[in-house]
Amino acid sequence: MTATLALQAGSPVIQTSPLDLLFGPLYWLLNWWSDAMFWVADGTGLELLQYQFMHRAILVGLCIGVMAPLIGTFLVHRQLALIGDALAHTAFAGVAVGLFLNAVFDLGVSPYLTAVVVAVLAALLIELISEVTDAYNDVSMAIVLSTGFALGTTLISINAGGLAVGINQFLFGNLSTVSAENAVILLVLFGVIVATVALTRNQLLYVTFDETAAAVSGISVSWYNRIMVMLTALVVVGAMQIMGVILVAAMLVVPVAGAAQVSRSFTESIFVSIALAELAVLLGIGVAYYGEATAGGVIVLVAVSIYVVAVAIGKLWTTIGADAAPDVGRMGADETESPSD
Repeated sequence: MTATLALQAGSPVIQTSPLDLLFGPLYWLLNWWSDAMFWVADGTGLELLQYQFMHRAILVGLCIGVMAPLIGTFLVHRQLALIGDALAHTAFAGVAVGLFLNAVFDLGVSPYLTAVVVAVLAALLIELISEVTDAYNDVSMAIVLSTGFALGTTLISINAGGLAVGINQFLFGNLSTVSAENAVILLVLFGVIVATVALTRNQLLYVTFDETAAAVSGISVSWYNRIMVMLTALVVVGAMQIMGVILVAAMLVVPVAGAAQVSRSFTESIFVSIALAELAVLLGIGVAYYGEATAGGVIVLVAVSIYVVAVAIGKLWTTIGADAAPDVGRMGADETESPSD
C-alpha cells in the first residue's frame, strides 16, 4: 500500500500491489472525503479544513466515535472497562514488533498491521488465561498488560536502526501522522466491527446480561466472549492513531458512562454514547489544532467534561421527578431476548 498515489477526485488511483487493488475503493473514498472537506473549508473559512492530513484525522476520529462506544457499551455493562488498557499496551508491543521487523529485515510492513495481529492474539490470551486457570478477568488482563508493555519497551530499548525515533506518536497520538494507508486500515477495521456487532447484537446482549441463561439457551458463551475481546482489540488499534496508547481506553469508557446517566435502555445508551463521543472527538480535534496541543489528551478532557454535564443532567432529571437514568442492572433487561445461536 505504500506505493499508492492518491490523486484528486476524478483522477484514477495508481495501484502497484494486490493490497492496493483490494483497497482501491477506500483510497477513492479518502479522495472524495478530502474534496468534500475542501468544499466545506471554502464555504466556512475554517483553517483546519484546508489541510489534507486534517481531513484524514477527522475521518478517523468520526469512525472512532462510533466504534469505541459501540463496543464500550458492552464492556462497561460487563464490568470489563479495564480491558481497553490491557489491549492498548499490547498493541503498543505490536507497534514495536512492526518497527523492529522493519528496522532489522526492511519488510516495509505497517506497524498498525502488526499491532492488529498482536492485540487480537493478546485478547484471545486474556480469555484463555481466564478459562484455563479460573483466574479473575482482572488478573489475566494485568498479566497480558504487563507482558505486552514489557515486550514493547524491550524492543524499543534495543534501538535497532533508530527504533525509538518517533515512538511518541504511538504513545500519545498525532493528528499529522494519520497517513492514507493508516486511514484505510482504520476504515477496514470500522467495517469489520460494525458488521460483526450488527450480526451478533442479540447474542452479545444476552451474554452481557445473563451468561448462565445464555448458555442454557444454547449460546456458546465462550465464543461470543472471544468475539467481544477481539473486537475490542480492533477498536484499540484503530483509535491508537489519534488517541495514543496511554489514552485510547478512555474512549471505550467515558462516553458510555456519560450516556448511562441519561439513557433509559441499552439501545438508547449506545446511540447517546456515540453522539457524546462524536462531540468529544470533533471539539477535541478543533481545540487541539488551534491550541497546538496533543489531540488525544484534549479529546479525553472534552469527553470527561461532557460526562460531568451528563451526570448533572441526570441528577437534575431525578430531582424534578423525570425518569431517572437506569443503573447497569436494569438497563437493557427489557431488551434481552433469547436469540437463536
